[in-house]
Amino acid sequence: MTNAPRNRILASLPSQSFDRLVGDLEAVKLSFRQVLVEPNEPTENVYFLESGLGSVVANAPDSNKRIEIGHIGFEGMSGIHCLLGVDRTPARTFMQAAGSALRISAEHLTLAMSEDPALKAHLLRYVQSYQLQLAYSALANGRYTIPERLARWLLMCHDRIGSDVMPLQHEFLALMLGVRRSGVTTEIHVLEGVHAIKATRARIQILDRAKLEEFAGGCYGIPEAEYVRLMEQPEATNHGVRNST
Repeated sequence: MTNAPRNRILASLPSQSFDRLVGDLEAVKLSFRQVLVEPNEPTENVYFLESGLGSVVANAPDSNKRIEIGHIGFEGMSGIHCLLGVDRTPARTFMQAAGSALRISAEHLTLAMSEDPALKAHLLRYVQSYQLQLAYSALANGRYTIPERLARWLLMCHDRIGSDVMPLQHEFLALMLGVRRSGVTTEIHVLEGVHAIKATRARIQILDRAKLEEFAGGCYGIPEAEYVRLMEQPEATNHGVRNST
């Protein structure tokens, strides 16, 4: 039995490139807090997310200080350093919301890239779009207020989770914003005050996405538009992948 991949990287691959990968892709479930990339250890597998939300986190080696630097949803993949010929990274990637993925060994993906220039070019375009996301995270952190940054992160989560009700704990929001957990409630109240969201202890409901976009301003939108320009290829067709047994 085969299903078309939900992951946007795979779904937009040229058919020949997808066919090269499909035999090595395995459908897997991903649990809450499951680690996809261990820091400073060889990355054995790459995950093309189909659902759920992955978080890429930078940690200070001499303290418990950490901050989220990127999101991964069904638009993306873990382990982009593998696409650049690097076998490990100091950053950790783990699941903030449980989901599913298509898994492939880093070795098999690297070999496929070496044999298929179209596949390599497509995956490197994703690296470019991801780097742009990081650049606008730096812009947001340096030039925007905490409520504006929160609006941006919620929009990014909304894009990736695909539901108006998102299982986002205050601990995660504090990690996203780089603030203490006790301060998150204050920032949430700002967005609740304009009726953009409704928050409970373990979830955020999007009430008015347009208000969130207005609140986020220029720190949201450009990376998202660039992703579409770079990744949505007209030659892509419907593909099928095997289900895991």
